[in-house]
Amino acid sequence: MSFDFESAPSFDLVPTVDSSTDYAAVDAPLVDSTPTVAPPVEAKPTNYANIVLPGDFPDPTIAKIGNTYWASATSAEWGPVFPMFKSDNLVDWELVTHVFPGQLPDWCDANFWAPEIFYEGGKTFIYYTARKKNGPLCVAVASADQPEGPYTDHGPLVGQRLGSIDGFPVRDEHGDLYLVWKEDGNSKKKPTPIWAQRINEKRMGLVGKKVELFRNTEKWEGCLVEGSAIVRHDEYFYMFYAGNGCCGKCCNYATGVARAKSLLGPWEKCPQNPILDKNKTWKCPGHGTVAEYEGRWFLLHHAYYTDSHEFVGRQGILSEFTWNAEGWPEFDGRSPQAAPLPDLSVLNVTDNFTSNQLAQTWQWPVGEQPEAGVSDGQLLLTASPVGLGAMVAQRTFAATYKAVTTLDFANLAPGTFAGIGAIGDHANTLSLMAGDQSLQLWHVKGGKQECLTKIAVESCKNLSLRLEVWGGQRYRFSYSADGLTWIAMPTESFAINGTYLPPWDRGIRIALLAQGPATSTVAFNHFSLRNKR
Repeated sequence: MSFDFESAPSFDLVPTVDSSTDYAAVDAPLVDSTPTVAPPVEAKPTNYANIVLPGDFPDPTIAKIGNTYWASATSAEWGPVFPMFKSDNLVDWELVTHVFPGQLPDWCDANFWAPEIFYEGGKTFIYYTARKKNGPLCVAVASADQPEGPYTDHGPLVGQRLGSIDGFPVRDEHGDLYLVWKEDGNSKKKPTPIWAQRINEKRMGLVGKKVELFRNTEKWEGCLVEGSAIVRHDEYFYMFYAGNGCCGKCCNYATGVARAKSLLGPWEKCPQNPILDKNKTWKCPGHGTVAEYEGRWFLLHHAYYTDSHEFVGRQGILSEFTWNAEGWPEFDGRSPQAAPLPDLSVLNVTDNFTSNQLAQTWQWPVGEQPEAGVSDGQLLLTASPVGLGAMVAQRTFAATYKAVTTLDFANLAPGTFAGIGAIGDHANTLSLMAGDQSLQLWHVKGGKQECLTKIAVESCKNLSLRLEVWGGQRYRFSYSADGLTWIAMPTESFAINGTYLPPWDRGIRIALLAQGPATSTVAFNHFSLRNKR
């Protein structure tokens, strides 16, 4: 899979509902590839107005280690937790590993947000947010001898009663290391102070007293300020921060900046705030980290693409800024600069399971890593009797797309169901499941599960299942015994309304599912995801 952001002309990607589209046509043969985030390029690019982390990658962070840039992003409720990408030009990113590729730290179980990469003394530190089991949100730290890991977790540094999130490590004007974080007061309708407190020399604990830097006081900031990212330029520390509502259909996030000559203040907010706001292409830009490349300054931040919005999630984009005569950072037009992706097919995914292990782009619900392996061109997924069962999932990249899988139907054990589904979270899903010589449409909304349709299906060796989505809102499932002739599952209308699927903070995933006794294994022969205009 390749990403050529510069050669093709731009166009607006407008999701449409077209019942005349012939989705029954078989795709032309495609080269089997392990899904990656970005391709190599022949020469250093000069255009940085790009989607660099397409798909659901909120709260991106970036750090330069040696001659290589490293990036990560929020994982939320999907494992493996905290992807680690590398790049030599800020545009083309390779997924290398994850901070927590398997087992999670013992102390936490949810809300894996806002990692920050910090390199010092030959070690890489990841300061991150997670929720303590039966407790508050905390800022914690993990470390490794090299950025690709393996990482050792050292537990939480701070977890206030209202919650502590978005930790950012920075050295002050005297060389002392501090953690800057947000107290999550908005979760309880309280103010959201930004705090700073010294980190000990082992970089794994807080010492001394915390100091408030500032809080949400301006109208545009709404109920919160958060997502601090601090850089020193000339005589000032500059804090890029986000304000207002981050997520979902009604978000109004934007980016501001404040500065101070001393890390502990006093801090002055820019009179032109917000310095980065929505435009026709991108909505709710915020929570980023600053990077400098060849004398140019960039903010790697997230935003919703307006034509796919909450159905895909918050994507990682670069916006370049300069320093104006008053010493403030300034974005051209105060808008995100990434152009719409001209060719969505570069984000298509094909996996024929020919590798010797599961591709790193597959995900699963946090804390529910399935027993999954690849052998002889098949994904072997051990079933689970709980809920929808075991699952592995892929991010989506557009609001209109087609996903297909083929499963070994002949060897499906009695009482075991396997299929494909659109997953918002455990409580909100749509899936087509095959088992016990039947096909069933499973509908889960608000945690309530029902079977919308059930039909008998004749025995066959392989059974192909297809999910088609229009505009993130309408969902249709079909099946084929020969991979050529597709039969739509009967429903009351042409398509099922799936507008309820996305959680407030995440995009939709497409999952392969195995539900049944833990003694059963389901074999999938193929998976593809085709993005549509």
